[in-house]
Amino acid sequence: MKTSRTVIAIFIGMAALTSGCGNTGGSLFPSSSPASTQASTVSGITYGKIDAIERTTQEIDGIAGTGVGTGAVIGGVVGGVLGHQVGSGTGQDIATVAGVVGGAMAGHQIEKSRKQGQDGYRIRVRLDNGQDQTVTQATVGDLRVGDRVRIENNTVYRQ
Repeated sequence: MKTSRTVIAIFIGMAALTSGCGNTGGSLFPSSSPASTQASTVSGITYGKIDAIERTTQEIDGIAGTGVGTGAVIGGVVGGVLGHQVGSGTGQDIATVAGVVGGAMAGHQIEKSRKQGQDGYRIRVRLDNGQDQTVTQATVGDLRVGDRVRIENNTVYRQ
């Protein structure tokens, strides 16, 4: 009975950790500064000229800035379930805990390796109204410093 409570507690804890992890529909790389789109906005589209383009690497923020991502959570759950299948009594409890820890560590490493190398580009645009807006996106395509551009849905396009 004690083991069942342990497994249930693990599932409840994992569910609580992942409850706020839904995608909010933003781009792959969030904007690094708020958009100021008063004077040069037409139907949510902003116009300006590219001032700078910098290469950047996406960092793993994890859940609530802890560095622990969904890979660790999923790995911990899977490891706990698999560990629970081993032995009985105290041995089963130890195997469950070891499975949670091992699975979480493995899941975290897998997530880190998948996210490494996901480079992006920070594009600073001088808007027509004189203000700056920075957009970070996965690719720049044919964008160059000095190009006239439009910003639509937090993505920079050549005009």
